[in-house]
Amino acid sequence: QVQLVETGGGLVQPGGSLTLSCEASGLTFGGASMSWFRQAPGKEREFVSGMSYLDGVPAYRDSVKGRFTLSRASNKTTVYLQMNSLKPEDTAVYYCAAAQIYGIPTRVDPVRFWGKGTLVAVSS
Repeated sequence: QVQLVETGGGLVQPGGSLTLSCEASGLTFGGASMSWFRQAPGKEREFVSGMSYLDGVPAYRDSVKGRFTLSRASNKTTVYLQMNSLKPEDTAVYYCAAAQIYGIPTRVDPVRFWGKGTLVAVSS
């Protein structure tokens, strides 16, 4: 069945960089819209970045614009989130999510498939 597997999380210093990957099986990101969400301790799960399967054009929440870059591999089975200039407030578990909608899933409600998450910790 459908699986989303995130990799690339870890501990990084403020100002550092990490790249997260999400590999899909049972679907492709050419047929399902996707987003990255994150959840920090004691906070709600929030949208980070996402793209519609129709065009693959990324969107970002304001707090990560200019720092994060979302991309889709040519085979459309993998997406990447390049994170630069990381801040302590970026610390969270990051989840890959897929939704069977035309637009970008910016809320958790339309998400049908979730990865297990990967921890990003930004600390000195």
